[in-house]
Amino acid sequence: MVLFTHGYFLRQDPKEQAIMRPYPPLGILYLSAWLEQHDVANAVFDSTFSDPETLQQYLLDQHPQIVAIYTNLMTKRNVLSIMRFIRQQPALGDTLIVLGGPDVTYNTAEYLAAGADLIVIGEGEQTMLEVARTALAQPASLTDKMAFQGIPGLAFQLPDGSVHRTAPREKIRDVDTLPFPNRQKIDLEQYLRAWKQAHGLNAISLSTQRGCPYTCRWCSTAVYGQSYRRRSPEKVVDEIEWLQGHYNFDLIWFVDDVFTVSHKWLSAFRDELQRRQVRIRFECISRADRMNPDVIQVLREAGCFRVWIGAESGSQRIIDAMDRRVEVGQVRQMIQATREAGIEAGTFIMLGYPGETEADIRETVHHLKTSDPDLFTITVAYPIKGTGLYEAVRSEIQTDLPWSEHTDRDLDFTRTYPRRYYDYAVRWTVNTVHWHKSRRRGNWWKPGAMAFGAKAVLARVGMWWWRRQAVLSGKLPALR
Repeated sequence: MVLFTHGYFLRQDPKEQAIMRPYPPLGILYLSAWLEQHDVANAVFDSTFSDPETLQQYLLDQHPQIVAIYTNLMTKRNVLSIMRFIRQQPALGDTLIVLGGPDVTYNTAEYLAAGADLIVIGEGEQTMLEVARTALAQPASLTDKMAFQGIPGLAFQLPDGSVHRTAPREKIRDVDTLPFPNRQKIDLEQYLRAWKQAHGLNAISLSTQRGCPYTCRWCSTAVYGQSYRRRSPEKVVDEIEWLQGHYNFDLIWFVDDVFTVSHKWLSAFRDELQRRQVRIRFECISRADRMNPDVIQVLREAGCFRVWIGAESGSQRIIDAMDRRVEVGQVRQMIQATREAGIEAGTFIMLGYPGETEADIRETVHHLKTSDPDLFTITVAYPIKGTGLYEAVRSEIQTDLPWSEHTDRDLDFTRTYPRRYYDYAVRWTVNTVHWHKSRRRGNWWKPGAMAFGAKAVLARVGMWWWRRQAVLSGKLPALR
C-alpha cells in the first residue's frame, strides 16, 4: 500500500488556532487521485486534526510499503520526526520513504541524509505513479535504489553517500487530465466544522492553475517552476458542481498565485458559471497590473466577494528590488477601485527586505492609509532557499541552529536595522493604520481605538530603541 501524509498538526500551531482557517492538503489529494485513476491503491492520513502518536500507531497497524510525505518549511521538523520513527521500528524496516513538496528541491542532500529513500523533484503525479509501480512490482527495489534510476524527477543517495539525480521530469501540459483531488479520502467535514464554529461561515479550497509566470525574488517556485498551466473553465465548474453536490460550504478559496492572470480565461469562467446557473462566493489573489475596471466587474459577476492584491511594500524602491514589476500607485488605485465596486480588498505587506530603511516603512504606512484595504497581513521577510532573495543574502545569513532544527523562517540576515526593530515596526504599522481608520470613522474616542494609538506609540519607542542600539554599537551611522 502507498500511504500519503503531510505532517502538519493544527494543535501544534497556535497562530493557526487563533485564525482557524485550515484547508485540506490538496497536493497529496491530487497525488492520491492520480494513483487511484491508474489503479494503484493508496490511503491518506490527514494529520491536520490528529497528533503524532496517532500517526505513529497508524503506521504500525497498516505497515505501508511506501510512505510519501508532503514537505514544506512549516512541516520540516515533523517530517524529520516521522522519518526517525519509521527508521527506529523493526516492523517498518522495509518501508520506502518518499518526500516531495517545496522544501525538498533545494535541501535534497539533507533530507536524504536524514533518512529519506527518494526525493521527488517538482510536480509529483507522474513521478509518484512510476515509483509506486516500480516498488510494488519489485519488492527488491525497496532496498535497491538503482531500480528507480530510469524514473525522471527523482533524487536518491548512492552507497558512497553522493546524491544521484535522474533526468528532470517534464511538467504535465494538459492539466485537464488531472482528476479532482481525492477529498473523499479525508474527513473534509472537520475543516468545514472548524470554519463554521470560528467564523459562522465555512470555506473550501480549489485550484485552477499550476505555476506562476512572475519573478518575485522572495517567492519559491520549487514545485511547479515559473510556468503557467490552467484547467479549462468547464473543468473547474465541473469540480465546483461536484463539490456542491457532496458538501455544504459557503465560500470558495481559489489557491492560485494570480487568479486574474488571464482575462480571457476569467471571462470564460464567468460565462460558464452563468450558463450552468452555478452560484458561488469566492476570494482569490491577484496583481494590480492584472486588474482594471472590466476585470473587477467580471470578478463581481462571477461571485468574488474578496480579492487580495499583492503590494508587499508601499515603497517603489523596495518593490523594484523585489522584482515585483508593478507600480505602487497602480496598487493603490486597484485596491480603491475594487472596494468601490463592492468587493472587499485585502493586501500583503512585507517588512525587513534587504536595503529597506525607516523612510521605506513610512511609505508603506502611507500606502496602507491611502489605499485603505479592508484587510492586510504583514510578515517580516525571510529567505527561502532557492529564491532570488536567498541568493542575494546568502553570504549574510545568520543562524546558530543545525539544519535539522531550523526552518527558513528562522533564518536571519544582515538588515538595515537589528531584527528586533522589525518586530516593533510590524506593531507600529498595524496599530498606526488601525488608529488612522478609527479616526477617519470618527471613533477615535472609543477604548479600542485609543488602544491602537497607545500601542502605536509604544511600538514607535521600540523602533527608536533598537535603532539607537545599532547606532551605539557602530553598526549603523547616526543619521541613517
